Amino acid sequence: MTGTTRIPPAEVTGLKGIVIKRFAKKMLGTVPTSIGVYWHNQKVLMGMSGLGSKVKKWDACDEDLKTYAHMAVASLIGCTWCLDYNYFEAHNKGLDLDKAREVPRWQESDVFTPLEREVLAYAEAMSHTEPTVTDEMVASLREQLGEAAVVELTAVIAFANFTTRGNIALGIESDGFAEACELKPLAQRSPQTSGSA
Repeated sequence: MTGTTRIPPAEVTGLKGIVIKRFAKKMLGTVPTSIGVYWHNQKVLMGMSGLGSKVKKWDACDEDLKTYAHMAVASLIGCTWCLDYNYFEAHNKGLDLDKAREVPRWQESDVFTPLEREVLAYAEAMSHTEPTVTDEMVASLREQLGEAAVVELTAVIAFANFTTRGNIALGIESDGFAEACELKPLAQRSPQTSGSA
């Protein structure tokens, strides 16, 4: 659950604040701490929200693959907010929750298909500093998914890095969305696969 953010959440006020809080409660059941933190710069909040809404509308790549990829980034980087939110979203979208909960330990888990494993490896490779993506990774995904889906998957992973790293820097942690839905706890990332991103 949420600890202390590095910038204290502001009170979300005014007409725009009422609309945002109402929308957040409808979508998530609560107003996330992150909204209060980003409320200090409403242009940034609205810009990030707008981009996130556009990302959700992309449809060239399988939704399961994109969700697992985002969760893999969040797990590698250590963003509990994004990991929890995407697990909650997997529940809401009717995705395979047994797979979603295993993303943090995907390398040891036997629930993923070979393609899903390639997507998870690609997400992590893109998220390392320096990125470790290879020609072979992209060629294999391109052959299986097609160019449009690989471009979309890559953009989703880049967006995941954008959001996870911002949350980490600002100290934004899980708001307990999955717990509120009484979902099984996420698997823990094993120590040997943890490392600096």
